Amino acid sequence: MLRQSPTSPLLSVPGAVPAEGRDEGVAAHYGDLFREQRALAAGTGLVDLSHRGVVTVTGEDRLGWLHLLLTQAVSELPAGQATEALILSANGHIEHALYLVDDGETVWAHVEPGTQEALIAYLESMKFFYRVEVADRTDDIAVVHLPAGSIADVPDGVAVRETAYGRDLFLPRGDLAAYAGSHGPLAGMWAYEALRVEAHRPRLGFETDHRTIPHEIGLIGTAVHLQKGCYRGQETVARVHNLGKPPRRMVFLHLDGSEVHLPPHGTPIRLKADGEEGRQLGFVTTAVRHHELGPIALALVKRNVPVDAELLAGGTAAAQEVVVEA
Repeated sequence: MLRQSPTSPLLSVPGAVPAEGRDEGVAAHYGDLFREQRALAAGTGLVDLSHRGVVTVTGEDRLGWLHLLLTQAVSELPAGQATEALILSANGHIEHALYLVDDGETVWAHVEPGTQEALIAYLESMKFFYRVEVADRTDDIAVVHLPAGSIADVPDGVAVRETAYGRDLFLPRGDLAAYAGSHGPLAGMWAYEALRVEAHRPRLGFETDHRTIPHEIGLIGTAVHLQKGCYRGQETVARVHNLGKPPRRMVFLHLDGSEVHLPPHGTPIRLKADGEEGRQLGFVTTAVRHHELGPIALALVKRNVPVDAELLAGGTAAAQEVVVEA
């Protein structure tokens, strides 16, 4: 069972509605989903990601050691440069996703809520003679997301991951309420997830299952460096890249806007021509309501599904856009 992070103090903000499932502990929204999305898209406000796990690695061997374990090349990672990486099983299936930055002394990474203990257990088992220390900082550090274009200040001494999608701050948990109070408006997980889906960005545990490999969800080149080896699962990555095609591919769906309910995670995907009794070709991974695009979703489908085929997500008509080439 995944250990939940501390409940965010921002859930006491008037209008806050708690998120459920994997995102329990922070707000789903603060009363106006589309206003919150528009604020993020305009580069204002912040998202409380304090339910995410936080792991640090210190010691003079930290980058070289992580380079041997991760799918990303980090041995020469410049201080302040954000990157993302995976840890794979021996068969190349995705087990962990890390969003990290090195500040010159410490590697800071945030991970899916509740996954930090299993990640740390694996890292500890691989320390051997390397001069590294791994720590779970979830209880004292809260992740805060500032959207791209935000001009909000960053407190001195706070580690920052700056990407094309915005900045992730590793903020002392005790400072969360005060910082949020002076850097609003607040946006909840529903708004954050809507922009994630729009950007075709996969999320561990949503766009992945126990057999997902990086090629299926478009992580080659972003979280997986093809010019490095020496990590668990590398043989599968190289073989599929050089000799074959992944069995599935992630797609972006425009859902029929007349439907009242969004198809939940796991909803079967079928060909529209075959109807709701047709053969299952995949499943919905994340469905959201977007302030401009309406209901949209990400899904995993079999690679041989025609890219121009009209689909059904449960009983909802869906038009697909290619995210990962067939």
